[in-house]
Amino acid sequence: MVATAVVVAMVAEVRRVARPLARRAVQAGLLLAALAGAPLVALAQGQAAPATGKPGTEPLRIGLIGPFTGPSADFGMPMHNGVRMAVDEINAVGGYLGRQLELVVRDDTARPDVGRRMSEELAAAGVVTTIGFCNTGVAQQSLEVFQTARIPLIIPCATGTPLTARYPAPESYIFRTSARDAIQAPFIVQDLAQRGWERVAVFADTTGYGEAGLKDLEAALATISVKPVYVARFATGVKDLSVELKAARDAGANVIVGYTVGPENAVIAKGRRALKWDVPFVGPWTLSFPFFIDGAQEAAEGALMVQTFIAEPSNERRASFLANYARKFNAPRITVPVAAAQGYDSAYLLLHALFGVRGGAVDGPAIKRALENIPRNYYGVVATYEKPFSLTDKDAVTANMLYLGQVKNGVVTFAYPKDAKRNLFVQRKQ
Repeated sequence: MVATAVVVAMVAEVRRVARPLARRAVQAGLLLAALAGAPLVALAQGQAAPATGKPGTEPLRIGLIGPFTGPSADFGMPMHNGVRMAVDEINAVGGYLGRQLELVVRDDTARPDVGRRMSEELAAAGVVTTIGFCNTGVAQQSLEVFQTARIPLIIPCATGTPLTARYPAPESYIFRTSARDAIQAPFIVQDLAQRGWERVAVFADTTGYGEAGLKDLEAALATISVKPVYVARFATGVKDLSVELKAARDAGANVIVGYTVGPENAVIAKGRRALKWDVPFVGPWTLSFPFFIDGAQEAAEGALMVQTFIAEPSNERRASFLANYARKFNAPRITVPVAAAQGYDSAYLLLHALFGVRGGAVDGPAIKRALENIPRNYYGVVATYEKPFSLTDKDAVTANMLYLGQVKNGVVTFAYPKDAKRNLFVQRKQ
C-alpha cells in the first residue's frame, strides 16, 4: 500500500510540474509500466542503459558516473540505484515532454585517472547533464571536463568542500546535493563541545578527501579555540595504526575524529579496541559505510557520524522510498542509505529544472540556468527543496538538514531522540 501511494503521489507531482508546459508529458495509462532498468552487469561495464522514446522523439542523454566496481562500490552502487530508480519512475510516466531519459553510465572505479577518462567519454557521448562522483579526489580531477564542456554536473555523494568552490559560483557548472565538509565539520565540532570532548585526535587519510576534511575540521575547531592534540596522516590501504593510536592516547586525547573513506575507519576502531582505549569515535558520513560498520563489527558500536538521511520510515516519503528500493533491487538493507537518497533526489531535481527550460535547445547552458532557477518546490526524500541552487550558491544542503547518527546493534540510527522527532518534519534550505 505504501509503494502504491508513493507512485500515485509521484505521478501527481510530475503532472503538477509538467502541466504548464505540456500536458501530454504525463499519461496516467503509463502508470503500470514496468520500472525495469538495464542489467547491472552492463551498467558496471560502462554501457548505456537502453531507453525507448516515443516514435519521432530522441531520448535525453544523462550521464551517470561513480565507483560501481572496486573498493568504493559499497556507496557507489546505492547512488547508482537511487538515480536509476528515479529515472525509471520518470520514464514510466512520460519522461520529459515525451522524451525518455537515457542514462549513459560510466564506472570510475574510485580512481582519479579513470574518472577523468570516463568524464571525457561522457562529454563526447553528448550528455546534457551528468550526475555523479562519490570520491572527492576522483571528482577533483574531472571538474574541468564538465566546466569546459559547459555540461552541468550534479554531485550527490562527494563532500569535499573545494568541489563547488573551484570556479566562481556565477560561472560554475558544478552543483551538489550532498553535505559539503564545510558544514559537516562545524556540526561535528559543535557536538564535541557540547559533550566536553575537546582534546581531539584527528586521523585523516592523504587523499583529496582527507586533506580537505582536515582543513575544514581544523578551521571549525579554531572557532572554539581548540587545536587537535594529535594529528595522524596515513595512506589508504593501511592495515595497522596502533603506533598512531598509542601516540594519540599518550597526548591525552579524549575523542577520535576520523576523516577517511574506506576500511581505514575500521582499522582505527579495531586498533582503539585492541588498546582497550575507550574513547568516542566520531566522523563525517563515511562512518555509516559498510567498510566501517561491517569491518569493525563490535568496535563500531557507539560511533557517531553526520547524516542527511537515516533509513527509518519517519514519514510517507521516506517509507515509500525505502519500500520501493527494497522491492526494485531485492535489497532489504541499503548499504549506504545517504548515497541512495541523495542520488534519487538529484535525478528529480534535474527533472524539475528541465521543466524550467524555456524554448530553444535543451543544452548545458540552458540546464545550468534552469537549475539555478528551479521554479517549483520538490518534496524529496532528504529534504523539501525550495530554490536549492542559485547563481551564487551551488550547494543544496545546509546545516539544518544534518542529523547525528550513531551505530547501534550494527545499524545507523539517530543519536538523539530530539533529532528523531525533528526528522518527522522534512527540512528546507536555510
